[in-house]
This record gives sequence, structure tokens and C-alpha cells, in this order.
Amino acid sequence: MRNVTKPMNVTKPVLAALLTTMIFCLPAGAGMAKEKIAYEVDGKPFEGYMASPAVGKAPFILLIHDWDGLTDYEEKRADMLATLGYAVFCADLYGAGVRPTAIADKQRHTAALYQNRQQMRSLLYGALAAAKSKGADIDNAVAMGYCFGGAAVLELARSGANLKGFVTFHGGLETPDGQDYGKSKGKFLIFHGTADESVGMDQFAALAVALEKNGISHEMITYGGAPHAFTVFGTDRYRKDADRKSWNRFTEFLAETLDR
Repeated sequence: MRNVTKPMNVTKPVLAALLTTMIFCLPAGAGMAKEKIAYEVDGKPFEGYMASPAVGKAPFILLIHDWDGLTDYEEKRADMLATLGYAVFCADLYGAGVRPTAIADKQRHTAALYQNRQQMRSLLYGALAAAKSKGADIDNAVAMGYCFGGAAVLELARSGANLKGFVTFHGGLETPDGQDYGKSKGKFLIFHGTADESVGMDQFAALAVALEKNGISHEMITYGGAPHAFTVFGTDRYRKDADRKSWNRFTEFLAETLDR
């Protein structure tokens, strides 16, 4: 008699974890479309980046950059997600060609947006509009961000943006005076490093209390020994274990949250 192997029943989270393992081992790029996207917000030019599966409509992710602007790092992460079957638009919150390298310049650009939250929101919604104009399904979407981008994602959430999820990696967690999470929708996933000296555990705890108070579905994970920017490969802050664990959980969250 011929041996017949029954197909394995693989759940969404397990499948996401398997795909994540593959993506860390294989180069991104096969079967995807990638392009720089020129767009405008309030008459000012910006340049985003979009990566998506080559065919078919895909769940959408809005990716917000760190304090040095939209760089190869965010593009690499977008490519990784596109290989997993997601359409990703990397927003530009600084302006076309504005990619600060000196610490003082990075601080100046982030401070300008922290001090003008309405402008930050306009830029975030402008990026969503630009992505939609390129065919992104913003009704089946999650926003994610790194460091400064994480703080921007929470700003988007507090504005009441109608997205299914909000994810931060070692992001700023403090709630500005006069704001709260009363209008927030969707689910929250927060990744943090316990050794983060830029964003203390007091902010982590305060955010947990605020989300619970407002009845918002949330999951918050902190990694021992992980400093600020622990996912940024190629730096002395990178922590491989925390990066892999957070990425695995993130891809599980996407599979749980977005429709296929």
C-alpha cells in the first residue's frame, strides 16, 4: 500500500512564524514591486517608498520612520513585509530630500513635529492619502513605527484614525498634555526594551494604564537587556534575540488582525 502523508494543519500564528524565519534567511526582492513615491502635503513635496507583492490586492501597512528620516532601514523592513504578502508604504514626515545625519539636525526635525502635533497628524494622514492613491487598501490596515515613528503612530492612534492596529518598536510612549486615547480604535502592540534609557519604564507603565482605562485592546512586551533602537541592525544597540522575538510576534499580530 502506498504511504499517504496527511497535510499538517498550520494555524495563522505558526505560519507567520515560519515565514518570519524564512525572511531572516532569504534576501527580499523576489515577486515584489518597489518604487519611490513622490507626493505632496499642503503643497510641500515629500518622497515615500512603497513595496508590495507583484500581483493581487494585499493587506496594508503604513510604516513611519525613525528620527533620521526615511532611510534604507525602513525600506529594508518594507521589503521584508512585502515578501510576506503585505503592501507597505513608508511615509516621509520631513520632506523630499530631508534626511538628517547630525544629531542636532535629527533633534531639530523631531522637535518641530513634537511641538506641532496638528502638523504631525496632517503629514500622517497625507501619507495615508498618498498610499490610497497608489491602490493601498487603507480599510484593511495597520500602522507601525520605529523610535520617533513609534511616537508618531501613537499620535495617529489618538487622532481616531480608523485603522485595525497600531504597532510601535522602541517608540516614544509619552502622552502629550491635553491628549488621551478616548478616540482610539483598533488594537495596540507595543515592543519596548527594559534597558531603554531614552524611554523609561515609567512611560511604558503609564501607557498601559491609559490604554486599560480607555478599554483599548493592547499587548505590551518588554525585553530584558534591550536598549533603545534594539531592532536597528548594524548598530551597537542591535539585539538579535529581541529583534527576532518582536518581529515574530509582529507578523503573528498582522495575521491575526488583517484580512487576507
